Amino acid sequence: MASSRKVIPIAPAAGTSDDGEQFVSMYQKQATIYPRAVKGWFATWRWVFVWLTQLLFYGVPWLQWGGRQAVLFDLEAQRFYIFGLLLYPQDLIFLAALLVLSALALFFFTAVAGRLWCGYTCPQTVYTEIFMWAERQIEGDRIARMRLDQAPWGVNKILRKGAKQGVWLAIALITGFSFVGYFTPIRELAAAAAALDMSAWNAFWVLFYGAATYGNAGFLREQMCKYMCPYARFQSALIDKDSLVIAYDAGRGDPRGSRSKKTNATAQGLGDCIDCTLCVQVCPTGIDIRNGLQNECIGCAACIDVCDDVMDKMGYAKGLIRYSTENGVVNGWTRLQMFKRALRPRVLVYGAVLCAASIAFAASVAMRSPFKFDVVKDRGALARVVEEGAVENVYRIQIMNRTEAPQTYRVAASGINGLEVLAMPANAGPAAVASMSVSLRLPFVVAQGLAGRSVPVVFEVTGVGTKTSSADTTASQFEKSTFFVPR
Repeated sequence: MASSRKVIPIAPAAGTSDDGEQFVSMYQKQATIYPRAVKGWFATWRWVFVWLTQLLFYGVPWLQWGGRQAVLFDLEAQRFYIFGLLLYPQDLIFLAALLVLSALALFFFTAVAGRLWCGYTCPQTVYTEIFMWAERQIEGDRIARMRLDQAPWGVNKILRKGAKQGVWLAIALITGFSFVGYFTPIRELAAAAAALDMSAWNAFWVLFYGAATYGNAGFLREQMCKYMCPYARFQSALIDKDSLVIAYDAGRGDPRGSRSKKTNATAQGLGDCIDCTLCVQVCPTGIDIRNGLQNECIGCAACIDVCDDVMDKMGYAKGLIRYSTENGVVNGWTRLQMFKRALRPRVLVYGAVLCAASIAFAASVAMRSPFKFDVVKDRGALARVVEEGAVENVYRIQIMNRTEAPQTYRVAASGINGLEVLAMPANAGPAAVASMSVSLRLPFVVAQGLAGRSVPVVFEVTGVGTKTSSADTTASQFEKSTFFVPR
């Protein structure tokens, strides 16, 4: 594995002579990676995803739904609100299913096109991109930052470094505040923060998550991707020679060598690569993609953008570094030929399983009952004989209202002919639990024939006026129990 602390030579921009050579001797043994700014198609898309993910992350806690926060994980009350969906700890099966779906999606997209998640939407990538943008605005691009770090401490350096750290801390604290806003109503949290009256627990988590953001995006950066994230280790098991990855076309680019724009490279026996090292300079993990696909590559495509720019300036065709497959580069396949190979058995299996699991997950959420109930038999008196020799069993029913509106519930029972239910309708407040006592009574004539037996019965609880998600019928649930008839 290549180290993140590596020699990064400074090369002149494409199409120039040796204007940058004066910096090489001074900075060629740098211990820190200084990614160079890059513009292009993929850089634009990367910023699109930065904006999308951050608008969602920072904006969703402020959304309101039915008079409350739209997305709120209330750990104290053990209720999780996701727009119109109300979940309890008993519903963690949905979280497990969501994690399985995420894993399947990761397998599928990695098999198709490598580390798309890492390159565009991973929080480490997103926040590193934001922090590096702030760093460039204050300290300048690559050469300026390297010069500043090498310069002795003075007013200019202190002001720039201080301003950068201040901006980083502000972004980190806002991020930590927004994170805590998913667990504590964010409007209340904002009011408490403004009044300097935030609880110790909330303050701890704001600072903790802010510190994690500050450390990961400001200092660890590529170290997280190269050494701490396990994805880089097992991606090789998910990709094959037909996976779309970032690749250098060695057949076209080698032998490498610098040259003038007016030089005939073919006559000199050179390939299209002018060995400008810009692909290394823009890489956030500091690798040389020309050495082949490496586990440190996060698939951000910055090297593609800068190489295409160089090829334009030199008058060469773009695509020396491009999204391609190993087979596509070796065999010179067209994009259509590579896409056809994408529909291979591994991808089809991953895709089919992912689709089936997604449909099952969506259906289970959509058909989730608006209430849940449990039946507990009165162990103090399994059965008792009442007036006219009738046999009575007593049960306790607890009903959990999974909606945010008051509900009324009726109880019925079946399983034995002539069984009578003695119970009043139960009322449950929004997201509350109702408890009710239910008596089942069996006439003497019927009980005689069942003496000494435990007979299965089925309770039916109906939510009065509670509609299912797919029909206009009243929602009902069933639960099995037993009715004991003494000798």
